[in-house]
Amino acid sequence: MSTEIRANTMLPARREQITLHTADGMELIGELALPESGQPRATLICLHPLPTHGGMMDSHIYRKAAFRLPALAGMAVLRFNTRGTASEAGRSQGSFDNGDSERFDVAAALEYAEFNDLPNVWLIGWSFGTDLTLVHGLDPLVEGAVLISPPLRWSTEEHLRAWGESGKPVHALIPEFDDYLRPEEARERFGLIPQAKVTGFADTKHLWVGKAEAALDAIVDTVDPSVTTPLPRTWDGPSENRQVTIVNS
Repeated sequence: MSTEIRANTMLPARREQITLHTADGMELIGELALPESGQPRATLICLHPLPTHGGMMDSHIYRKAAFRLPALAGMAVLRFNTRGTASEAGRSQGSFDNGDSERFDVAAALEYAEFNDLPNVWLIGWSFGTDLTLVHGLDPLVEGAVLISPPLRWSTEEHLRAWGESGKPVHALIPEFDDYLRPEEARERFGLIPQAKVTGFADTKHLWVGKAEAALDAIVDTVDPSVTTPLPRTWDGPSENRQVTIVNS
């Protein structure tokens, strides 16, 4: 019997609570979700929205990615709380540093992926996480980046040009009614990355409320176009209804 995949539907996966260790001595709370069997076709490292405004590893697109993509797309999902950020899983050590010391957090996630031989690593940034991606994420291990609602707050033209020179794929997902950067301006500003793809999403706002499926489809289609999208909206097999407690940082 098919089950409709709803907001709290958790599909089968191998899930492990992890701790990331930063070069400046912080321990960060995280989770790695892997396909139930076999090797993942790709690894998504999720960099969450601004923790001072409620962003964390359980922010809804990332929670749904971890709940669904190992089963539906064969992808590994690594999500974690940056320094000082709390979620149901716990609070990471340290304190929010406006995207500066968070460079150690990004590096720790990449080091974890490399040490554990996670394949085909992509950075998936959302809002604040897109600035972390653009400013701190241009690493040889990284295959490319998906940027959800990028405000380009801390990212400078220098950072954009560096990604452009790298040739690594960049896909910016821009809500029609974003609070910070809308499609027309985004196409102009991302012109500094010749290979960047900028896609506008109609009737969508910065937080993607009610639009997570569109974001997940775009992520999967970018990372591995061989996976059929849109992803299934029903599931034949075991599943769990997992209600997550939202914690304020």
